[in-house]
Amino acid sequence: MKRNEWAFGIGTIGRDMVYSFISMYLIYYLTDVIEVSTNILWWLTGIILAARIFDACNDPVMGLIVDNTHTRFGKFKPWIAFGAVVSGIVTVLLFIDFGLSGMAYVVVFALLYILWGVAFTTNDISYWSMLPSLSVNPKEREKIGSIARICANVGLFFVVGGIVPLTEALGKAAGSLQRGYLLFAVMIVLIMWTGLLVTLFGVKEPGITKPQEHTGLKELFLVIIKNDQLWITAIAMTLFMIGYMTTTSFGLYFFKYAYGNEDMYSVFAVILGVSQITALAVFPVFSKRLERRTLFSAATVLVVTGYIIFFFSPAATMLFIGAAGVLIFVGQAFIQLLMLMFLADCVDYGHWKLGKRNDSISFSLQPFINKLAGAIANGIVSAVIILSGIKEARSHLDVTEGGLTMMKTAMLIFPLVCILISYLIYRFKYKIDAQTYQKIIGELIERGELKVSEGDMD
Repeated sequence: MKRNEWAFGIGTIGRDMVYSFISMYLIYYLTDVIEVSTNILWWLTGIILAARIFDACNDPVMGLIVDNTHTRFGKFKPWIAFGAVVSGIVTVLLFIDFGLSGMAYVVVFALLYILWGVAFTTNDISYWSMLPSLSVNPKEREKIGSIARICANVGLFFVVGGIVPLTEALGKAAGSLQRGYLLFAVMIVLIMWTGLLVTLFGVKEPGITKPQEHTGLKELFLVIIKNDQLWITAIAMTLFMIGYMTTTSFGLYFFKYAYGNEDMYSVFAVILGVSQITALAVFPVFSKRLERRTLFSAATVLVVTGYIIFFFSPAATMLFIGAAGVLIFVGQAFIQLLMLMFLADCVDYGHWKLGKRNDSISFSLQPFINKLAGAIANGIVSAVIILSGIKEARSHLDVTEGGLTMMKTAMLIFPLVCILISYLIYRFKYKIDAQTYQKIIGELIERGELKVSEGDMD
């Protein structure tokens, strides 16, 4: 249904703006905007890492709550709305200057950051776990997923491309860069709320399954552990996202301290954004002609080639850096969309294998993975920025060659290793191909577990 394709996708534009802003630039805000001391930064880094891991571990519990929710608005939409309102308010509070310093600032930051994580999780799990319930047709799912990922990347690259010029412009108008970041936060929160209103009122769930039995707390981990394809997918996704998020989290630091011109970061981001969105737009064309395994392998080759070129590119040469970035982000776009489809297929696989459909518990692994990967990436970035001497540098001229090498290794070599291991796990352990999926859906229909006909799969 066209209405669902766009109403679902539009909802994630602002969501990804907010998530990208917090996950990629909160550390930069702390180090280069309000300039917290090194001692306080260590505290804040530990809090972010611990809070993200704690919040990630709670994701399956939130998935359980959503799966057991029964209201006249469905089980997803109430939590989408609640999570959006609370996480939006806290996003703005994180960038308000309360006049605090030292440990007082650390305590308030910790409370706000933990609340933000819990609230955004509530929205994120309920939003993405709605996807498998909209269609069991693989091509229809790919279309819905590709539009959603395109919209998500519009949000992502709006932030990546606009973070420098918009915060500086807003800061000049408001009197300081700190206030510029605050106004930027307000703007993207309003966009998030507007987009999610489209999802809440525009998406119509077709009701493809019969009413599900209550899932108890004791069953929570069995749902994940007994679904072997789910946890295999989760491991592969985690490694890939650790690599990808580590690289992107270093982006602004790279252009400021290695390339020597942070204004070029926005230009670079726009080029990569257009490349990634174009890749997502043409994905359905390739998926009609090639199997997912072939697409995944080809995308991995692009990513690996891009990393190698980037690492050996001269730091001040945009031509090679730009070409490498395009390869990485085109390949990454395909991989992220494919992994989203693998996760959706694992919902049907678990339904077939275990006799119960747990959309939200299964999809709770996606925010779990993103948070765990983001926490590790933020931890790596903070540690490297301090240990390499970049934290104390005023410009690229103050950074030593050893410091730059440390940053490039953490930004490019470590992520490349993670991505290669991720591919090997997928290649040799993931078993749900097109034929297996057709068999799974066919048997679920025969058992009366799905309210669709065989024709709906064409």
